[in-house]
Amino acid sequence: MCHITQRSSTFSFPKICSIFWRFHHTSTSHWCSCSKTISDEKYQDPFQLGRKDLKNLYEDIKKELLVSAAELKEMCDYYFDGKGKAFRPMIVVLMARACNIHHNNSKEVQASQRSVAIIAEMIHTASLVHDDVIDDANSRRGKRTLNQIWGERKAVLAGDFILSAASVALARIGNTTIISVLTQVIEDLVRGEFLQLGSKENENERFAHYLEKTFKKTASLIANSCKAVSILGCPDPKVHEIAYQYGKNVGIAFQLIDDVLDFTSCADHLGKPTAADLKLGLATGPVLFACRQFPEMNAMIMRRFSKPGDVERAWKYVLQSDGVQQTTYLAQRYCHAATREIRKLRPSPEREALVHLTEMVLMRDK
Repeated sequence: MCHITQRSSTFSFPKICSIFWRFHHTSTSHWCSCSKTISDEKYQDPFQLGRKDLKNLYEDIKKELLVSAAELKEMCDYYFDGKGKAFRPMIVVLMARACNIHHNNSKEVQASQRSVAIIAEMIHTASLVHDDVIDDANSRRGKRTLNQIWGERKAVLAGDFILSAASVALARIGNTTIISVLTQVIEDLVRGEFLQLGSKENENERFAHYLEKTFKKTASLIANSCKAVSILGCPDPKVHEIAYQYGKNVGIAFQLIDDVLDFTSCADHLGKPTAADLKLGLATGPVLFACRQFPEMNAMIMRRFSKPGDVERAWKYVLQSDGVQQTTYLAQRYCHAATREIRKLRPSPEREALVHLTEMVLMRDK
């Protein structure tokens, strides 16, 4: 299971359920011992280690977005306000350092590697702006979305502008291999959005469809950004694959936990569900696992929870099933795969921080 990829269309849903049922009931002690091993090693805080390389990150992004149109500048500044955790750039600079140390014990991040971190954050933010338009979302990161304040048309144009500025910054790196790697992210984002708009009638194909969408919409950016900085820092193709696989597995795990939190976060804190994905008609991991215990959910999935009462019923079915637990176990396996990959690099504080990051992904509550 640690090697599920975005193209695993032949990996059937019943087989997935079977594996994770066995994993839960026979291998829990193995996972716990693995987690203990990670935690007992010298603690490395990813955000502390990455802080130096991310200093003035958002100021540098704003320099890339330098425009004369006051309203467009205001829209860009609204999202790049420096209040985010910069999760993706942080992974990128840590991976850059880990690969540089592995190759020639260099402890500095190259300017081109830092540029990849900036570009990754710009691509990510542009995708959020467009997603909010598609979903007609009214809040993001605790404040109103661009489409709610400035309208859909201007929000789309702002997202396009951020993406174009990222492309200019990418071209400035001057490496055709890096350009090819990172433009793949943009293609994957579009394809992932189209996958999200569709549904699979065949239950066995539905989970593979979900994992492929998850890779393209979330994990591809992390995987290919990690690969890009590894290429810039080390000539060994094996290291490039390690970086890619780490980013892919962490990215998929991050989204799986995100899908779990849609059912648990608000319920824990406020006593009521958010069910944001259900309201958008999306069948995420917890829903697909729950469907095995409640087959009546199949019809709701195919009509994208559009009938009155569908969202509420589906939410109750998920919490009555083991869908949340199974999705969490699946995320654990992806994190375990990411840890196994990154440990192939030479030991360094950055490598251990990337290991610790997998635990942080699993334990986050928002």
